[in-house]
Amino acid sequence: MTSGDPHADRLAELYTTFRPRLARVVTLALMVLVLGLTTALVIALPSIGPEGESFGDQLGMGLLGAGIAWFCWRQASVQARVDRDGVTVRNLLLTRRLTWAEIVSVRFGQGRPWVQLDLADGDTLAVMGVQRSDGAYADAQARRFATLVALHSRTPRDD
Repeated sequence: MTSGDPHADRLAELYTTFRPRLARVVTLALMVLVLGLTTALVIALPSIGPEGESFGDQLGMGLLGAGIAWFCWRQASVQARVDRDGVTVRNLLLTRRLTWAEIVSVRFGQGRPWVQLDLADGDTLAVMGVQRSDGAYADAQARRFATLVALHSRTPRDD
């Protein structure tokens, strides 16, 4: 839904969440495959496994499949949510909230698998929500991220 104001629409588009495309599709498909095969294996195990040991095997296979599916889901859910105050980066294992003032620059040079933020404290933070595997789309997303950082780091004197 558009507001009718082209400037407001472009600004709203600037603040959309960063998410990878290819990795998301692949890991969600893999998650569905793992869950389906795990379910089939858990159901079939009593008839193909050794006598008396099937429940433990079923439980182990179910837990293993659930663990792999959780990992795939977590990979598919990496993102960077942006708003007027800053960005919340959700990577594979950790989530971190940053204000715009904490971000010095955005890097996405050749050889980098995802965007990297240089922070004011000298640290860096990977942003898995923008991944090199997405090609030209990823380049455009990195430029959008850099635009947001520049927009929010302006000072009245901006020298």
